[in-house]
Amino acid sequence: MPPTEAEVSALVRQVLSRLMETSPASAGAAAGPRKGAPSPATGRLIDEAFMRAQAPGAIVALPAGALVTPLARQIALERHITLEPAAGSPRAVDAPATSGPPQRRVAIGADHGGFALKETLKPHLQSLGYEVVDCGTHSTAAVDYPDIAYAVARLVADGKCANGIIVDGAGIGSCMAANKVPGIRAALCYDHATAVNSREHNHANVLTLGAGLIAANLAKQIVTDWLATPFGPDRHARRVEKIMAIERRFLKK
Repeated sequence: MPPTEAEVSALVRQVLSRLMETSPASAGAAAGPRKGAPSPATGRLIDEAFMRAQAPGAIVALPAGALVTPLARQIALERHITLEPAAGSPRAVDAPATSGPPQRRVAIGADHGGFALKETLKPHLQSLGYEVVDCGTHSTAAVDYPDIAYAVARLVADGKCANGIIVDGAGIGSCMAANKVPGIRAALCYDHATAVNSREHNHANVLTLGAGLIAANLAKQIVTDWLATPFGPDRHARRVEKIMAIERRFLKK
């Protein structure tokens, strides 16, 4: 029997709480505030349940160090809810803080099926001279790959990381999820040829890998080749611009 929505939400809260190195916070809320009124968020984890309880157009004051789940942030956008830190508090984070230039920074994430391969790729990326931003998950406990894919894709789309890598069982679902984020060109690669082609021809900025389909050594080689391949000029640039034009057309609707 598949898990209920409540069970899935509980699992997501558990994993995200682990990211904050704290116990899960109670994120439930009563009726939402009137529009324009602050809504105190007392827990450090702001999840879907909390956000759905807020009134459309509300302003939600976030506590210091709050972690907003990707789904909660998406709901806030859809319902025109403003998220702002409380007075004197730092901005809520979507992922660990970074320090180096974005050109040498790679966001990486995996679901439970890709956790082991993610942990193998992290030191490999560091050996290549990249700063690694780990978006989770941090154990083999079950999580939903769209949440991880969204976290990685947002860091790339926002310019905080130049590239992203997402690992799940097959690499397909994470690729689909990441490509829903405007500005992302995610590619599922499984050998040298697809890695090079996705970069040179398609200017891919997110790589997805299937941990159940490729071995660790091949994954390392794909990552190395993918990051080392520059984007091709001329006809490739023209065609990628047409891809992005399709995206812009739908964003205007």
